[in-house]
Amino acid sequence: MASLSSHFQAPTSSIVSGLNRGLAASEDDLRKADAAAKELEAVAGPVDLYGDLDILQGRWKLIYSSAFSSRTLGGSRPGPPTGRLLPITLGQVFQRIDVLSKDFDNIVELELGAPWPLPPVEVTATLAHKFELLGPGKIRIIFEKTTVKTKGNLSQLPPLEIPRIPDNLRPPSNTGSGEFEVTFADADTRITRGDRGELRVFVIS
Repeated sequence: MASLSSHFQAPTSSIVSGLNRGLAASEDDLRKADAAAKELEAVAGPVDLYGDLDILQGRWKLIYSSAFSSRTLGGSRPGPPTGRLLPITLGQVFQRIDVLSKDFDNIVELELGAPWPLPPVEVTATLAHKFELLGPGKIRIIFEKTTVKTKGNLSQLPPLEIPRIPDNLRPPSNTGSGEFEVTFADADTRITRGDRGELRVFVIS
């Protein structure tokens, strides 16, 4: 299966590689990326994480998200816009997964604009979660905390930790958890489909 699926991985990667992780995707680009992912998913067959959970292990780089075409950092969920309303520039996005500790961290690099003549501030936000399997390919993540660390000239500043909001204070629309399906996974590439229809493509980094 590995050699056969790799035959389809190259077209999939080439389709999404020029879309700035989905931020530059048009409706036609979204359709092409979805079709390419479906072809790869069909060739590889269903994912069985019960039989091979180690396939998730490692640090994964996001190369495409269909939700980013909405031009917000939250994709289909509420999030700050990436345009001119807020001076935020999205950098690289990673997922760091440890299958033994069940840690599932979303790591986002951001550049925050500052009033002239101050230079922009570079930060790395780590959204820490725990994960659990809900099925052979289905995962639930439960949010724990966010840690923000400055980079560059301000890297000596201590990290700022934002704890998890207690359940009794959390609005019903913000449960702190999410679910998604892993529809393809091998040693180099992972494809997921979220609970709001979001397609994501990751490569090992």
